[in-house]
Order: sequence, then structure tokens, then C-alpha cells
Amino acid sequence: MLLLLVSVRLPLRAGTMSSAATTGQRRAIPARFWVYAAFAVLYGICETMNGNWSQLDMTTRLGASPTTASLALTLFWAMVTAGRVLFASVGRWLAERVTYHILPFILVASFLLIGGLPRNAAVAGILVFGLAGLGCSALLPLTISFGEEELTSLSAAMAGGVIAFYQVGYGLAAFGVGPLQKTGLSLSAIFGLTAIVAAALVLLSFVVVRGRPVRPASVSAQADPYSGT
Repeated sequence: MLLLLVSVRLPLRAGTMSSAATTGQRRAIPARFWVYAAFAVLYGICETMNGNWSQLDMTTRLGASPTTASLALTLFWAMVTAGRVLFASVGRWLAERVTYHILPFILVASFLLIGGLPRNAAVAGILVFGLAGLGCSALLPLTISFGEEELTSLSAAMAGGVIAFYQVGYGLAAFGVGPLQKTGLSLSAIFGLTAIVAAALVLLSFVVVRGRPVRPASVSAQADPYSGT
């Protein structure tokens, strides 16, 4: 009984607080994380410009019916999915870092094409939005993958962090286009200007890859249970 009375006055979470403080010190956000965060924001803008505004552009400028505009949006998302499967399948002979550099260039081209399409070019619009879907396809998964490989101290939270900043980019594109149109910019001009955002992705892709750890081929083969070795 005396022992219980004495123990009541002891701090019950002394060990837990010490552990939490130590954990907090270990989990300081590395500066390199903000490179990935910036990439995710810009990517979110590019994806959302196509995902949210393609139908309006198709119906108001390119002369498409609502059904045709829906087809353009469907093709965009279909190409996002197909591109992810494609680049995952060819990863043995096309390095991931090469894919990571190529796709932003495709996005730049697609935004320039979308912005420059003439009126009543609905069929061309469908194809170009499909191209934009290919450009978007593997960028977000690769960003998460590279971040988890490089920032091992944040590997458990890296996916959530990247997705959070992707949603920031989503919000900017989803709610920012309307105010830009009120300033007098046409939707086609906004699509064309988004090519600048995609060009920034090109530059950032080299910054991201530069910090990624490079593993020898032999090590990668040993780690792959399907490599046949």
C-alpha cells in the first residue's frame, strides 16, 4: 500500500515523453523533401488542368458535343492508367530516371498543342488530351518511389506528404482558372501558359533524380525475386 501511495506521485509518461522527444528530433523534415513537394504541386496543376478543364475547352472552343468532350476526358484518364502500366512493364530496359525526364517534355508539348488548337478541332482535341494523359501517367508514382528510396527517414510518410502537396496543386488549378479567366485570359491561353509549369517539371525532374541513390545493377538483380538469379 505504501508503495502504491508513493508511486502515484511519479510521472507516468516520463519514458514516453523522452521517446517522443527523441523521435521528433529524428524526424526533422530534410531539405530535399521540399524538392519533391514542389514537384508534386506542379504536377497537380498539370494533371488538374486536363482532368477538370478539358471538357469545358472541348465544348466551348473546339466545337465538341458533351459526349465527345466526355470521350476526351475518358481518353485522358485511360492514358494515365495505361502509361503507368506501360512504363512499369518496360522498366527493365528503360531506366526509371529516363522515363522521369521524358514525361514532362510530353506534357510541355501537349499543353502547347492544346493551347494552339484551332476552333472546331474536336478530334484533334481528343488525341492531344490523350497525349497529355500519357505525359502525366508515371510521374506521381515515380515521385513517391524516388522519395521513399532517397529519404529513408521519411519513407513511411513520404507517400502521404507527396499526395498532400499534389492536392495543393489540384486546388490551385481547380479554383485558380476561373479568376484568371475574369482577368481576360481565355482558357486556351491558360492551357498554353501551363506549358511553363510543365517546363518547370522538366527542370525539377533533374533535381529530383540527382539526389536519388544509384544502386549497382548486380544489387538490383539480387533484390528482385523474379530476376532469375
